[in-house]
Amino acid sequence: MYLSKTYWWLKVLYPSLIWNMQRDEKTLYLTFDDGPNKNATPFVLEQLKLFNAKATFFCIGKNVVQYPKIYQQIIKEGHSVGNHTQQHINGWKTKTAYYINDVKTAAKNIQSHLFRPPYGRIKRQQAKKISQLYLGKNKLDTKIIMWDVLSGDFDTSISGEKCWQNVLQYAQNGSIIVFHDSDKAWERMSYTLPKVLEHFTQKGYLFKAI
Repeated sequence: MYLSKTYWWLKVLYPSLIWNMQRDEKTLYLTFDDGPNKNATPFVLEQLKLFNAKATFFCIGKNVVQYPKIYQQIIKEGHSVGNHTQQHINGWKTKTAYYINDVKTAAKNIQSHLFRPPYGRIKRQQAKKISQLYLGKNKLDTKIIMWDVLSGDFDTSISGEKCWQNVLQYAQNGSIIVFHDSDKAWERMSYTLPKVLEHFTQKGYLFKAI
């Protein structure tokens, strides 16, 4: 079970996490989890370039090691990157010490003060410890980035059209929107992303990196 829209009460329960950006501008924040991927990530980069859009890629450490050139291309093209752990582990099912070490391992190849927990599942103690880490080149406080719109592209039981409707229905000024540059999400993401970029660009929205 998952929520396509993050409700206010969840934001209240976890106020230290970032669920959306400022609402006063027509700006959307596309994010992509689980890459780099040899097929999906180049497609995403191509689509973003067509619309002069910037995004944020939350990368798995082991995938960065496997596809370093694609990772560098993300950065070279002006997008942001974030730490998504080394092994894509579930914080709810993992002891805190192991979880933190996994994040630190990923940080050896992902220089960023942005972090997103896989599956959105993180214990309060884990969140507290991560927020006190310096994961980037500069000593900036680590920010844990969640979302307020989940496209659902990872869900193999729904269609690309349903993913598109999820974004269309719930996206608003300052929304952080989740897609996945992965093999699993490819069919739905590759259908939805171009429609999102075209529609909201025509509506006067900008797409910025976090």
